[in-house]
Amino acid sequence: MIASFTLEDSRVRLSPLTLENYQKLIPIASQEKLVQYSPSDIEQPSSLKKYVEIALEQQKNKTSIPFIVFDKETKEFAGATRFMNIDWKNKVLHIGSTWIGREYQGKGLNSHMKFLMMNHAYDEMGFEKVEYRIDERNMRSRKAVEKLGGVLEGILRENVYLLDGFKRNTCCYGILKAEWEEVKKTHFKDF
Repeated sequence: MIASFTLEDSRVRLSPLTLENYQKLIPIASQEKLVQYSPSDIEQPSSLKKYVEIALEQQKNKTSIPFIVFDKETKEFAGATRFMNIDWKNKVLHIGSTWIGREYQGKGLNSHMKFLMMNHAYDEMGFEKVEYRIDERNMRSRKAVEKLGGVLEGILRENVYLLDGFKRNTCCYGILKAEWEEVKKTHFKDF
């Protein structure tokens, strides 16, 4: 099993997501259409528990590291995120399965989360590329990743079914380790 660790700065704390703490996310996960562009079902407490169980199984298989998000400004749990689709051989991973309550969106929390995760992926884990996969229609998330320095590398056509049966197109964004120092200076200069 992958060792659990916490990532934190003055704004946010990303701690291991577990079967002991996921219940703190039930009020946020139940927000209607919070993950409307995702294939994940989290709205009901039972489906959120299954979501966490799957993430923890992936962690045992060394393909995922899930986190619970704590907003230090509001002193509240705000959502979840994870390293996923971890390809140790090729040194590529995705940052995804990210969702935070609407009351935390657009307030800088996501930028702090992504900075901590990318910095850890490159500097501590030795990865050479971080990828993001986003529904083509999800302009808010696409713009957020572009604001963080993500480069659109292509679109996978009709590759993921969503809960409502729609088969989405998925935009693939990436940031290379070789680009990270410049991305930090340009997109995270206040961190």
